[in-house]
Amino acid sequence: MEQYYLAVDFGASGGRHIAAKREGDRLVFQEVYRFPNGPVQKGGRLCWDLEYLEEQLIEGMRRCGERGIVPAAMGIDTWGLDYVLLDREGRRLGPAVSHRDPRTKGIYEEIFADCPREELYQRTGIQMAEFNTLCQLAAQKRDQPELLERAALFLMIPDYLNYRLTGVAAQEYTNAATTQLLRAGGRQWDEELLDRLGIPRGMFLLPSLPGRVLGTLRPEVAKRAGFCCRVILPPTHDTAAAFLALPPEGAGEPAISSGTWSLMGMETEFLYRSREALDGNFTNEGGYGGVNLLLKNSMGLWMIQQIRAELGEKRSYGELCAMAERERIASLADCQSAEFMAPESMSRAVQDFCRRTGQEVPQTAGELLRVVYRSLAASYAATLSGLEALCGRSFKRLTIIGGGSRAEYLNRLTAQAAGILVVTGPDEATAAGNLAAQMLADGVFTDVREARQCVAASFTARRFEPDKEE
Repeated sequence: MEQYYLAVDFGASGGRHIAAKREGDRLVFQEVYRFPNGPVQKGGRLCWDLEYLEEQLIEGMRRCGERGIVPAAMGIDTWGLDYVLLDREGRRLGPAVSHRDPRTKGIYEEIFADCPREELYQRTGIQMAEFNTLCQLAAQKRDQPELLERAALFLMIPDYLNYRLTGVAAQEYTNAATTQLLRAGGRQWDEELLDRLGIPRGMFLLPSLPGRVLGTLRPEVAKRAGFCCRVILPPTHDTAAAFLALPPEGAGEPAISSGTWSLMGMETEFLYRSREALDGNFTNEGGYGGVNLLLKNSMGLWMIQQIRAELGEKRSYGELCAMAERERIASLADCQSAEFMAPESMSRAVQDFCRRTGQEVPQTAGELLRVVYRSLAASYAATLSGLEALCGRSFKRLTIIGGGSRAEYLNRLTAQAAGILVVTGPDEATAAGNLAAQMLADGVFTDVREARQCVAASFTARRFEPDKEE
């Protein structure tokens, strides 16, 4: 009997259910279901619609059953940072506020009064970013202290969805590692830091490494889905899952997990917490097997996605690239600027930036897109230079994985801007890493290298040489 595994990949702009089985030296993938996602306004806050996401989770599972795909196991991954609070009866306290909500603006001033910036970086190894979970909890303590007082359980988004599937409350390590609340390089919550900030330590669970079998579906969930299976923890942070799917020759070298966010970095044997790493805003997050991921966060394709939505979402991303390629505007925007986090209009935000900085202001959709694509490539090149300086070595290859790896125009721009060979694939890296972790837990693969070889054999890689001016 064919043995399938199911990856449910929740992204900040959409999700999908992808089933896979091993056939010889490769994996055979089937996309079963895809759905849109995005934060919505609730009570004056930008929030995730968890009821909608849970319905989409079950609907995709039901579609698997309709196709006769009964997975041996399934696993969920999502973005990092965001969380829910539960009371002692397992009821949710308040909405799941998105990290893009402005409630955290300026919150580090309050945090640094209790834990100075340099000490915070030494304790956690995590970048200073106002969207971090630490900042969200500090803002919630300021605005809604009564909810924190009532909270019995803190769960990240994938942990909450797993809880709804199995009834088992568990905190997975790679997502916990995004919070800026773990002790650097370990799986222990920094209880002294929690105490200093007045965040109740009793609601946190010891994080579990990927590979843990949580249990089976609750009977009512199995009835709705049409099957019962085990639920296994993959790396529930989508970036950690994507990095598990790197080709063997790309491991230990720079890579970009390209999607709504772009995370550039590499697997390292130890943490980087120097002053240079702090000033460069590099972050040390957890990967599969406890490996360190030295990363830097870039805005990614969020800006392109927002411009596309403003155009009516009638054009494919390939058409957007073609529109940009036809233009010649040379203006650049700072993709790291907070003004592009959640503007009312991304198009106007880009235009305002160019106008304010004395550059040519893009007028057409094609000009706007070209400015953003070129700005992303310039941002990647700068991050690569910072990574080389931090590691004390030069690199000859950059791997781009994830959905953004399909943007050939951006790949060419990146190769040229960084002066480096760009190799793409797999484009379904997050789902592939999710599936690989499940299969490793089940003994389908003997080790990470075998899993990576099998994933690499399942996709076609493309190469972009740094030899063409744009």
